[in-house]
Amino acid sequence: MNELISPKYIMKLVKEVDEAIWKEYVSYENVRLYINRWYKNNYEPNGFNNNFWENFTIIEKENNKIDLPKTLHSMDNETILKIAIDLGVNTPDFIPTVPTFKNVLKSDYKTAYDTFNKSIKLIETDPSTAIGLANSALESIIKEILKDERFTSKVKGNFTTNELARIIIKELIQTTENTPKEAKTICNNFISICDTIEKMRSEKTNFHGKTEQDFIIDEPIYAYLVINAFTTVGLFLNNFYFNLYPKPVIDKVFEIDDLPF
Repeated sequence: MNELISPKYIMKLVKEVDEAIWKEYVSYENVRLYINRWYKNNYEPNGFNNNFWENFTIIEKENNKIDLPKTLHSMDNETILKIAIDLGVNTPDFIPTVPTFKNVLKSDYKTAYDTFNKSIKLIETDPSTAIGLANSALESIIKEILKDERFTSKVKGNFTTNELARIIIKELIQTTENTPKEAKTICNNFISICDTIEKMRSEKTNFHGKTEQDFIIDEPIYAYLVINAFTTVGLFLNNFYFNLYPKPVIDKVFEIDDLPF
């Protein structure tokens, strides 16, 4: 997450978060109480605490009042962004679903997780490659979901993103009777979005080889657009999938030594 935000942007965001906190909580006491809600450490009152850890440092002024700007600057970028979202501070260049989505990918989609991490690291420096990697990560997620033997459709390694999108929408959405028609419409439009992103990767990125005359995307704003769409739809597909097809519950087999008596 830290690599996603430029120092210039985080400086501006800290200033806006500082102003929003004071506007919301007014007094030093309430500001400290709010900040304490975000603070974590591993301090043990009766321990040696040789490996003491804290997620940020609460810095005080000489009068024992919290120095909020310095405290905010001691935080990692992800915490600052979470606080900004909590307070309703505008974060136009940030992808709010990234922390949640990364956790989902890390636990269930290892290949997509690695690809997605590479993608977000390149948004600012190489948006063309970032778009291509986001597309590849989406393909990995859909393929992984469709490995479930409870689905009737079987996928091949050479399926395009558009073909994969059509299959997953058909399996999860179109055949589900109680899905609102508006949700079905949005998901059907997702097929068009996948087709467009795939064309963007093929025709306007470096993924398929280009000449000097070809137009290559070099603006980060387009990479943010693609990855915003990707994370939103990816989270929905994953959640909808597990709602319809929960993971099988494996009964625990007790060994003789594990019996609770």
